[in-house]
Amino acid sequence: MTEIEIETPRGPALVRVSPPRGKTFSVLVLGHGAGGGVDAPDLRAVHDAAVAGGVRVVLVTQPYRVAGRRAPAPAAQLDEAWSAVVGQVGVRGKPLIVGGRSSGARVACRTAAPLGAKGVLALAFPLHPPGKPEKSRADELPVGLPTLVLNGDRDAFGVPGATADVEVVVRPGATHDLRKGVAETADLAVAWLRRHGWAR
Repeated sequence: MTEIEIETPRGPALVRVSPPRGKTFSVLVLGHGAGGGVDAPDLRAVHDAAVAGGVRVVLVTQPYRVAGRRAPAPAAQLDEAWSAVVGQVGVRGKPLIVGGRSSGARVACRTAAPLGAKGVLALAFPLHPPGKPEKSRADELPVGLPTLVLNGDRDAFGVPGATADVEVVVRPGATHDLRKGVAETADLAVAWLRRHGWAR
C-alpha cells in the first residue's frame, strides 16, 4: 500500500493505493462516510477482497477529514475534491469503478458519469435522513451505469429501490454501518465486479 497526498481545490486529500498481485482488472476508488474514515469495517473488507481479486483499490480521505474536521463539506465541495483526486490517480486504461460508503457513496453516484466510470459500488447508500423518508435522494443514483447498492435491512437511512441499472442487495440484520456479515458483504461486491469482468 502506498499513501500519498493529492492537492485539490478544497485542500489536500489523502490517498491510499493498493495494487493487486498479478494482473490488474480494474481500478476501484472508494470514499468514506460523512463522519468516518476509510478504515470503516465494510470499506476495509471490500478493499481486501477486491485487491485479492485483481483490483487496484484507491481509498480517498476527503480534505475536510484530512484537516481534522468531522462535519462534512457541502456536497458541491465534496464532489469537486473527489473529482480532482480521481482525475489524478491514474487508471492506466483500466475500467474505473467508483464507490464508497454512505456520504462517499452519494459522491460517487453524483460524479460517476462525468468521471467516465464504468460502474458504481454503493455501500449503505443513505436514501433519506433518518425519520424523513420524504427527503429522498433516489435521484442521485446513476442512470445508464451498472450500480450495486449494498444496504442493511435495519438501516435508519432507508434502502433504495432497484432500477434497470441499479441492483440492490439487502443485508439481513445489518444497520447503516454494515458491520453484521461484513465479509459476506465484501464477497457480494467482488462477485458483482467479477460478473462485469472487473475482477478475477
